[in-house]
Amino acid sequence: MRILAAHPGPRFSVHDVHVGWTEALREVGNRVAEYDLSTRLTMYDAALIEGPNKTVKKAFSPEQAVQLAVNGLCAALYRLKPEVLFVTYARFYPNEIFDLARTYGTKIVVMHTESPYEDERQLEVASHADINLVNDPTHLVKFNEVAPTYYMPHSYREGFHQPGDQTASVAGDFVFVGTGYKSRINFFDQMNFDGLDVLLAGNWQMLSDDSHLRKYVIHDFDECLDNQQTVEVYQSCKVGMNLYRREVDMGDSITEEGWSCGPREIEMAACGLFFLRESRGESNELFPMLPTFVTPDDASDELHWYLKHDDIRREAIADARARIADRTFVNRASELMQLLEGLPNG
Repeated sequence: MRILAAHPGPRFSVHDVHVGWTEALREVGNRVAEYDLSTRLTMYDAALIEGPNKTVKKAFSPEQAVQLAVNGLCAALYRLKPEVLFVTYARFYPNEIFDLARTYGTKIVVMHTESPYEDERQLEVASHADINLVNDPTHLVKFNEVAPTYYMPHSYREGFHQPGDQTASVAGDFVFVGTGYKSRINFFDQMNFDGLDVLLAGNWQMLSDDSHLRKYVIHDFDECLDNQQTVEVYQSCKVGMNLYRREVDMGDSITEEGWSCGPREIEMAACGLFFLRESRGESNELFPMLPTFVTPDDASDELHWYLKHDDIRREAIADARARIADRTFVNRASELMQLLEGLPNG
């Protein structure tokens, strides 16, 4: 099957999902081309023009840069004539492109990566797709009211997310990789990290200049951690943590809690990293062997205790790895191909 995979734009967590799906769709026998939105966004955002008195300014506003970066998808669809357009995180793509592609017979599959936090926006996109995939089934009924929608659990890349040798430069007692939402900042502010080698990575630009957490961030604040580096960190540290997102966006808006576990839980388990976790439906089913916490004091006490008990950590994470052995992107891609085969022609 000819598939065009549209990149989400950002090159952090949703990029990981795009890479996993693209690799897997190829592995199950499809011809997959990619539309690299990220490179186009960077190019148009970086474009400069000369103004009066040899001043230099950006050539395009952020909105114009996005529009120009997205426009090329229409040309790619016309040139490649894919049977399927697979979109990961459709935030930057206008629905009109999906409608146009469908008139030419292209099936639209959207992987909604931000359920349940951004489901209000994602539901607006869902009606323009032939198949919707959600990473949390909390609002599955609502999605199915507008278009066929299926729950696709978080997955890992077999052969990539796996235990490996320790990298000394990123070895530590505790690691958390993820976006520094305010709820997470507030939580970590209250944890006891005394005497520990702590690593924080991801988008932590919301940290105040005087935050004591800044010393733990292992990269420049205008950067994130790429796929390979994240795996190296997971392979090299002793204890990780999953702390669920609360916000609808980067602000203070609070949303309802979801049911599914987080993508980092699956990746940490696949890489053999023992981790502390918040209680949630799917996570409790998959990882009853891993400890839960409620408050920063709980998490601090557990962190310090488990760091002193290597054997218990090794046994628990071995069990956790076995529980997620079948949660590969290749298995998810095979499921999607069956769903596509069931769609009517035309």
